[in-house]
Amino acid sequence: MLTVSMPVDAVEIAHKRVSLAAEDLDGNRVATVLLEMARAWGVPALWEQVCRPLLAQLPGRTAIEIAVEHALCEGVRVGLDVYLREPGRSLPTGGVLLAGAEKEAHCLGLNALSAALREQGRGCLHLGPALPWRALPSAVNRARPRTVVLWSQTPVTGRAYRLVRFARDFPLLRVYGAGPGWIEPLTAPANHLGTLPAAVAACLAASPGRDAHHIRYGSVPYR
Repeated sequence: MLTVSMPVDAVEIAHKRVSLAAEDLDGNRVATVLLEMARAWGVPALWEQVCRPLLAQLPGRTAIEIAVEHALCEGVRVGLDVYLREPGRSLPTGGVLLAGAEKEAHCLGLNALSAALREQGRGCLHLGPALPWRALPSAVNRARPRTVVLWSQTPVTGRAYRLVRFARDFPLLRVYGAGPGWIEPLTAPANHLGTLPAAVAACLAASPGRDAHHIRYGSVPYR
């Protein structure tokens, strides 16, 4: 598993710089600071020690707090999305498909995972937030991934029983739930990923030599 190892002083500086930029509602400055830190310490450390704590401590109750939260989220999204991205250059996906759970509007954790995989020279198929449950099997049948990571931010969208049923319907897939929304236990064959380093390790563990297009999937209806 990848090691999270930003020193305390670097974390404190990053928190101050990012917080000040967000309070100024300057998402571009947030993204700039995060890009600097990602280049210095790597995405897993940046996400676990800077982004997650700052996102978690925002109360989002008053009008200005909501505006600051939006500026922070947008800056994080942009910073992670542009990190090591080269237009026109395709990275091998390694058979990894990422998506947000149905009605889940927040999936910054998947942006972090995508950026961390690029850091390892790997790409992914990132379908973004709020993928309907009925669309997930169709996406799998078309893309033929080996690994699926579904993000849930809140218990409203973290339907553990649906993810477990999906994993049972597609037994050749490695199926993971990521994010804090999966409060009910994920039972086999689905598994929960609690940290970004764990998610990166799980995605990299799939054998890159295996030809996903030769995997035979069942045509199982899914509701």
